[in-house]
Amino acid sequence: QVQLVDSGGGTVQSGGSLTLSCAAPGVTYRERYMGWFRQVAEKERERVALIHTDVGNTDYADSVKGRFTISQDNGKKTLYLQMNTLKPEDTGTYYCAACYMRGGCPAPSSVALWGQGTQVTVSS
Repeated sequence: QVQLVDSGGGTVQSGGSLTLSCAAPGVTYRERYMGWFRQVAEKERERVALIHTDVGNTDYADSVKGRFTISQDNGKKTLYLQMNTLKPEDTGTYYCAACYMRGGCPAPSSVALWGQGTQVTVSS
């Protein structure tokens, strides 16, 4: 069964750092965007960061630019999100995402496969 397994969440103080990981062993790791979305309570999941499997170009939400870095290890089919200078407003459940192949990934509807989610809590 194809799945994404994300991990690395936790509780940190404001200004701290966390690194999330996403293992994607069964995913066709080419010609698609991989990324991280986050969700707070019942709000819609918002896109945090994307990276293209082949080209490696990245895209970030304005709220995390300069603080978060998305990266990947194509050989291991693993995605990462380095989060620095965390703020309380970064609190939420973070989901790894494999977007539909050969397309963009502007919204949750563009995601073909989700991880189970990992909780990030930033205390003030």
